[in-house]
Amino acid sequence: MAIEHYSLLSEEGWADSSVDQVFPANFWSDGGVVDAAEVEKALKGNLRISTKVDTSFHVNGLRLAPGFSLPRRRSNLDGQVIVLGGQFTITGEEDGATVSGTIGPGEFWTITAGTPHVMTAGPEGVTYLETWSEPLEKLEMYWYEADWADR
Repeated sequence: MAIEHYSLLSEEGWADSSVDQVFPANFWSDGGVVDAAEVEKALKGNLRISTKVDTSFHVNGLRLAPGFSLPRRRSNLDGQVIVLGGQFTITGEEDGATVSGTIGPGEFWTITAGTPHVMTAGPEGVTYLETWSEPLEKLEMYWYEADWADR
């Protein structure tokens, strides 16, 4: 079919996500390679990926469970998050200070490569598109290992 229509707000077209599926290259902030099995335990049931969004457009359709926080991370690419449903609180570091903001449906935020940040879903969870300045194959995600300790 030349034109497809689907809703990212429906319950159809979502699957449990693997960290490799969403972020192809994963490293600890000190440069070590992430053990995907360790991270998978924390993400299971908390991070879902759309089976409908075509990632060749440098975008992932993602959903976080209510109240779930993606631990602190930074990437090698500039990024943009567009909220479709629910809300996010984003906490980051800018010029040595902690900054935070909450965004809801129809709102978005951008982040410069290398900026550490935490993304926390609101009480209803959050459905969003995450897009990058270059193809996903070039994305490198750096996670802060201490933030995974209690998961």
